[in-house]
Amino acid sequence: MRFLSTKLHGFLDYAVGILLIMSPWLFGFAQDGLETILPVMAGTAALIYSIFTDYETGLVKVIPMHVHLILDSAFGAIFAASPWLFGFAEYVYLPHLIFGMLEVGVAAITRTIPYVKGESIETKSFPQHRMHDA
Repeated sequence: MRFLSTKLHGFLDYAVGILLIMSPWLFGFAQDGLETILPVMAGTAALIYSIFTDYETGLVKVIPMHVHLILDSAFGAIFAASPWLFGFAEYVYLPHLIFGMLEVGVAAITRTIPYVKGESIETKSFPQHRMHDA
């Protein structure tokens, strides 16, 4: 069941994007390798595609919400597995694993249709293929 609003998801996107960029230094695993570069790149990418997503917190609104959630899920899965895929799990793995799993989980519970002013999610008429979001 998808119960997380796209608006809250948007605020989380920006907060998590910034946190990902800062995480190597906040959590003490900053070095010169992929363990540091990947969170910075993932956070930057998340901020960029959030800016371009068609939801309440998007600025340019060209990426549909369902595509945004697919990107979240794909990046999250790769990020969670990255310590083993790229060989730095012996040094650090927990921040990557947790951030990645949370990204996949949040994408799975976020509605795919942004809220429209004057319509509640309960009374909005959805096309039949979108009924799983309600």
